[in-house]
Amino acid sequence: MFESENDQAKSWTEGYNNSTIIDMENTNKIFTGAENQNTNTKTAAQIVNDARIQFNSGKTKCIKFRKQQLKNLLKMFEENEEAIENALALDLGRQKFTASIYDTEFTKCQIKHILKYLSEWSKPEYPPKPIYNYFENIRIQKDPYGVVLVLGPWNFPFALLFTPAIGAIAAGNCVVFKPSEISVASAKVISELVPRYLDNECYYVYDGGVVETTELLQQRFDYIFFTGSTAVGKIVHAAANKYLTPVTLELGGKSPVYLDDTVDIEIAAKRILWGKCFNAGQICVTPDYLLCTKEIQEKFILVAEKVIKEWYTDDVMNSPDFTRIISNKHFERLSTFLINQNNIAVGGKRDACQRFIEPTILINVTSDDPVMREEIFGPILPILVIQNVYDAIDYINSGEKPLALYIFTEDKKTKDLILNNTSCGGVTINDTIMHFVVNTLPFGGVGFSGMGSYHGKDSFDTFTHKKSILEKGSSKQYEKLFYARYPPFSERKRN
Repeated sequence: MFESENDQAKSWTEGYNNSTIIDMENTNKIFTGAENQNTNTKTAAQIVNDARIQFNSGKTKCIKFRKQQLKNLLKMFEENEEAIENALALDLGRQKFTASIYDTEFTKCQIKHILKYLSEWSKPEYPPKPIYNYFENIRIQKDPYGVVLVLGPWNFPFALLFTPAIGAIAAGNCVVFKPSEISVASAKVISELVPRYLDNECYYVYDGGVVETTELLQQRFDYIFFTGSTAVGKIVHAAANKYLTPVTLELGGKSPVYLDDTVDIEIAAKRILWGKCFNAGQICVTPDYLLCTKEIQEKFILVAEKVIKEWYTDDVMNSPDFTRIISNKHFERLSTFLINQNNIAVGGKRDACQRFIEPTILINVTSDDPVMREEIFGPILPILVIQNVYDAIDYINSGEKPLALYIFTEDKKTKDLILNNTSCGGVTINDTIMHFVVNTLPFGGVGFSGMGSYHGKDSFDTFTHKKSILEKGSSKQYEKLFYARYPPFSERKRN
């Protein structure tokens, strides 16, 4: 989700000096390097042990308790919106309006949605009974897993940490929150707010850097939820395998855009650029590259220049509406894609001091170019010229399965052709990113873009074990119905 395959594994230490990262062969000593300060008063082992004691007490299984914790979390976002927005401005240069909509309001909507349906979702299910189970009671009980670890990313440090945690709390689990140390200001706010609003015996924030993350991954959790890069996702998965701990991995990939001539080019360009410029392209479902014909490419570039100027003026760097790159290291990596000035059709300006890269469109790009060999995760949009939709499908299928796919066409045959011949986490047609924000749609990846899903009911289901229960009567009369299953197996019983 974050960087190149080699750099992805360094995401938890990005932005800190003198770090050396990851022994890939030893998941018990995954990280070494410089650490930021933490405020933890307990070790990771103590926190997990204390949380498990509380879970075993049955405290979090009470529906009333779960609802109260969710209401407290909602109150936390309502009462501290300014502190959250200020932290996001410090970490990412995020404009307050954007922070309000996509960090606080999005999370609040998730909480309200789950609160509305939690009682219903928590009830036992009574599936249809086969005829041979006619006299038996069968049901499915919704049980929490136990102690859950939620590892959050830096790009949306509030929304992408708390949205999965909402599902874990709703399902009745104890939760350990691990905010990303890369978004330093946000991590500090999270560490201060959570203990003030949530039950201190059941919910913990464990802050710090790579050493603290390693300590957490050495513990035995009942479920782990990770949002981040594919490379680090593999490490989390390997650590979870030690105890056969189930995981959800929300990763990323190169999410393609297909654009044809049946749509309004101005509308399409705005929606594609909005997805690419949102958070300066630092989002797992951002459009990574564009597939279109040469003729459409020329039209797209003309519209893109006009749109970017309308949104950010001629001086994008001084626009209050454009986000900064998270760190110097990430800035330097993105800058390597802009070395060849002949490929830059739009934009290309950058400033290392401000970690600024303006919206940039690249042309004359081939599949062998560095920008096409890894997830970009920044405001750079390469265009690959194709002849037709079949070329687009072949190219998409030649790589790993992406987290998102965007199809811009009004032709039903083209839509169906792409949908039925590609595999990805999710699709938005004639827009970008919007499938991510729908409460009633599951969000997740497939293959290298992740495993498992969440949002809305899927968040509740992810952290819920469905326990099958069959109950028989114990009377002697009832027992006579099943005498044939006991030995000796006479001819009469066999018949």
